[in-house]
Amino acid sequence: MAEHSSIHFYLNWAKERIDEMDATLASLEAKASQVGADAKAKADRFLADLKKRRDEFENTAKSQAEAGETAWQRTKAQLESQWNVFETQVKAYFDTVGKQIEQQQATFRDVAAAQIKAWHEAADKLHDSAVKMTAANRAELDAAVKQMKTQASEAEARLQKLKQARAESWSALSAALADSRKAFDRANQASWDAFKRAASPNL
Repeated sequence: MAEHSSIHFYLNWAKERIDEMDATLASLEAKASQVGADAKAKADRFLADLKKRRDEFENTAKSQAEAGETAWQRTKAQLESQWNVFETQVKAYFDTVGKQIEQQQATFRDVAAAQIKAWHEAADKLHDSAVKMTAANRAELDAAVKQMKTQASEAEARLQKLKQARAESWSALSAALADSRKAFDRANQASWDAFKRAASPNL
């Protein structure tokens, strides 16, 4: 059970990234028609490349869905590399094609919403797992669920503030998303570690 619970951390981690990629692509595609004719071909190439990178990421993650923790640890490094390339391409898109602040703000709002959704889904999964435990093992896990929900609310509040900002650059918005993502990863890891301890109290 402890091994299985470790996999939840990796699955949550990968799903959060895929949801962000989907939100980014949907946002960029929705605004693609507003790109000037001279930049349309370049925008289309960026979008095709981003879709390809997103699909590669998802395929790598899916191929590991049933793998053990050791395999996931190896694969996570590969996925992090793929994620970093995706983020670099998004930045390049905004530096060359999508310089309009409105487009950057719209993409930020969409990605922030995907992050908040991932926080809540991860907390709900953890809660569902906690419900299945005996009462003696639940105290620490209930505390972890409560902590994750609190951190999700704090992250949502920070992102909401930035949604109201009108002149933030993509690098500032991206940095806020990265901070929220790191907080999600820490909370996700801490929660599943608590689950492992509760599931295997004699370890």
